[in-house]
Amino acid sequence: MKEGAQLRRAEAGRRYEVFHTDCPARDVVDHVTSRWGVWVLISLRSNDLRFYELRDSIQGVSEKMLAQTLRALVRDGLVRREVEPTTPPQVTYGLTEFGQDIGESLTDLLDRVTRRLPPPTAG
Repeated sequence: MKEGAQLRRAEAGRRYEVFHTDCPARDVVDHVTSRWGVWVLISLRSNDLRFYELRDSIQGVSEKMLAQTLRALVRDGLVRREVEPTTPPQVTYGLTEFGQDIGESLTDLLDRVTRRLPPPTAG
């Protein structure tokens, strides 16, 4: 299994070249900031969810896009996927420590955005 980009340490004193197109950190940022990645990470901040619970918590996401987003975030090491050996198998998703860290930053960003918006109007 391929390690997530965050697990590949740069040599001492070196940093990722994030402005280069072949930098693995760019892929992770692309997945986190994708249309659905942000919402998956924020949705999983408070508790683990099954696929359909997650889909229902994020209005507008299709099953196909949610599955693709989850695969990318699992591959990047942000989300963990736990399969219970039942019939049919029950799959639960949760955040890794890395995902929790990123999800916290995204929640903070969302809070900042909503604090600056005018109050919602009725109706």
